[in-house]
Order: sequence, then C-alpha cells, then structure tokens
Amino acid sequence: MPEGHTLHRLARLHQKRFKGQRVRVSSPQLRFVEGAAMVDGFTFTGASAWGKHLFHHYRGGRIVHVHLGLYGRFDEFPVTPDQPPPEPIGQVRMRIVGAEFGTDLRGPTACEVVDEAQVSDILARLGPDPLRRDADPALAWRRLSKSKRSVGALLMDQSVLAGVGNVYRSELLYRHRIDPYRLGTDMEPEEFDAMWTDLVELMKVGVRRGKIVTLRPEDDHGAPSYRKGRPRTYVYRRSGEPCRICGTPISTAELEGRNLFWCPTCQC
Repeated sequence: MPEGHTLHRLARLHQKRFKGQRVRVSSPQLRFVEGAAMVDGFTFTGASAWGKHLFHHYRGGRIVHVHLGLYGRFDEFPVTPDQPPPEPIGQVRMRIVGAEFGTDLRGPTACEVVDEAQVSDILARLGPDPLRRDADPALAWRRLSKSKRSVGALLMDQSVLAGVGNVYRSELLYRHRIDPYRLGTDMEPEEFDAMWTDLVELMKVGVRRGKIVTLRPEDDHGAPSYRKGRPRTYVYRRSGEPCRICGTPISTAELEGRNLFWCPTCQC
C-alpha cells in the first residue's frame, strides 16, 4: 500500500499539471460515471493530501476524494494537439485530461465526490500527518501514550499517525531501538519526540526522492536488498537476514494482520 509520501507527491504533481485548468473527467470503467459528471468541465483549483488520502478540489466546492488502498495507482500520459489522449487500457476508474497531461486512476479503494463537511468527517478520523505543516504531534502522543496496544500496532493506526505504513513503521522502530511489542503506555515522551522528528525528516526525503530511504550511509555494508529496485532497509522484508548492526537474524511475525520486522537484539 502506498505510504503518505506517495500521496503528497501525487498532490504536488496533480496541482502542477492541472491547477487553473478546466479539465475533462470521465470514468471509462463506468464505476465513477455520476461522480465524474459532477466535476467534468470544472476548473481544477488544487490538490491536497492528508495521510493516505488525496483530495482534488474543483471550483464550486466539489472535491474528489481518492484512497489508493493496496492496488490503486495513477498513470500519466501526455496530451498535445497532435497527440490526443490514448484509448484507456484496463480498468480505469477515473480519467482526468488537462491541456498538456492526463492521468488514469486504476484500482483505488475509494474514488468519490464529497463536500467540505464530508472532508472534515474524514480528517476527524485521522491522526496528524507528519508531512503537513499544521500537524500536531501532541495529538498523536496523547493517543499513543494512553493505549495498551503495542507501539508497533499504534504506528500503523491511521487515527494515531496518518500516512505511516509498514515500511516506515518497521524502519522507524529499528532506528530508535524500540521493541515493537512495547505498550503505548510504556513509551516515554522523549522517545516519541525523537521518533516524530525523525519520521518527519524521513518522509520529507520520501517526497523529494519518490522512494523510502531509511538506511544511514554508514550502516550500508553492501548486504543485498530484499528486492531488486526497492529501497535498502534495516529490517523491512529482511526476515532471516543478518542485522546490519549486530548480525542477529531479523525476525518477522504477524501483528494485527500485517507483517512486522524487527531485530530481537537491537530492539530488545
């Protein structure tokens, strides 16, 4: 599932491609026909992200809310007078066509037209987003520190922290040598403050570079990555491989339905 930095990159890209333009919006898949008709031909006024939620804003107050879920993605294509939009390929839920670019949305969990009140309802269910300037880490700390759930589970809870997924969760806990099974009530405020500060910087790097980067150069000793073309990590997807610091085999287990990765020595 795309993590928060991906949605912020998409918001920036779509704002760059479409802001101020009257765009054509359609649903080749026919699952978003009514919603597309509600914004087709309207001026695209901006895009924003909060956690794993993307919002396209249109003149007149209508907003398209997108949650990519596990399989959703946007595919971009150029548009010129000599190169009209290509025929849709596959199951395209929503197509946006502007003056010079178009984009196809496939496989989202949510694609719906909402108003400001409904956006407020969505945001009320979410914790602070480390990538937003208005983020309030104190809110995340209150929710985490009062919980008897494990920190490993709480970091993935979007009502505690919005935008954190499995990669950032596993890597952040390793970088701060925190046992993922420690209870939220057992966390110290200084530990949370350090993790929050680190997470903000890591996710900003993700926005700039378009990929998750968590491995410090001094800890990168050339051990193989878990998958070709993917970011090199401390523990994520490295089950059974030696810890980059102490050599202990990385452990994995299922925690609240998601795979967890940690070093039983460094994070004891």
